[in-house]
Amino acid sequence: MKIEHPYLMFLGDAPDELAAKTAIGIKQWRPEWCVGQLSLPGCQADLGLPEMSIAEAKAAGVKTLVLGVANRGGIIGPAWMETLLAAIDAGMDIANGLHTRLSTIPELVEAAAAKGVNLFDVRHFDGKVPVGNGEKRSGKRVLAVGTDCSVGKMYTTLAIDAEMKKRGMKSDFRATGQTGIFIAGEGISVDAVISDFISGAVETIAPANDADHWDVIEGQGSLFHASFSGVTMGLIHGSQADALVICHEPTRAHMRGLPGYKLPDLKTCMDVNLMHAKLTNPDCVVVGFAINTKALDDAAAKKLLAEIEAEFGLPAVDPVRIGVGPIVDKLQEI
Repeated sequence: MKIEHPYLMFLGDAPDELAAKTAIGIKQWRPEWCVGQLSLPGCQADLGLPEMSIAEAKAAGVKTLVLGVANRGGIIGPAWMETLLAAIDAGMDIANGLHTRLSTIPELVEAAAAKGVNLFDVRHFDGKVPVGNGEKRSGKRVLAVGTDCSVGKMYTTLAIDAEMKKRGMKSDFRATGQTGIFIAGEGISVDAVISDFISGAVETIAPANDADHWDVIEGQGSLFHASFSGVTMGLIHGSQADALVICHEPTRAHMRGLPGYKLPDLKTCMDVNLMHAKLTNPDCVVVGFAINTKALDDAAAKKLLAEIEAEFGLPAVDPVRIGVGPIVDKLQEI
């Protein structure tokens, strides 16, 4: 799917900032695409964008109304319908990252068909992709993997892509999840792809390219997570990665949502991911560690990163505190 920008960010009746995390992520990484926000009564989130009506957004050239809310249960509430129908009537596409599909709401489907606009359910994927073949393809690819879910893989890959572009390198961020798709404007939510086709989906979004071009591929899940390891394996094999970045949150007591499972140590995580990556690219290497040190003070974060660098002889950075420059330095050596 390819989502047209600029965007009007729909915040609905989000009760707090966390409920608008999708919108916040898009605004952080693609501010130039976000021309305004639309809030309903009771909304407690604010992106700092101009508040716009549908009519004002249309006049400003908005192409897509993005549902930037991540509410409990992923529900499209009745209170939203007037706004969604008004956007369709104005000729806007609607892009949705919630569990509830726009395509299951007859009133929206009929209105969209009448106006010739698109309804994008980015958390789902109904398109056709080939079975992965593992054949060598040109270009270079880096994939973020991690000790657990939600440790910063998307942020890390977005930061790497931004740093590459700053240096004049050829690169594209390849989105594999709903928020990443909004930020990139296109991609495939691989956790919604039938398992036999995950590697083929990744081959599709990161195809053959110029020899000096980097695809920076957003990671999902973790090989060590009992619930989501399957999607990670498909990403590893389909990416045919030349390089891996290991992402980690050092204060986490157990795997996200699995109290009975501890996080692996970094050496084990590196070795296991690299072993599987070498199936489709025997030359794959680990180029560094992206450590989410948000829960640590500056001194503790600096000490931990120095210890990791000393142990592995590779860059260890916090993409927020330090940036990913040292990792991109290593990628430029490949």
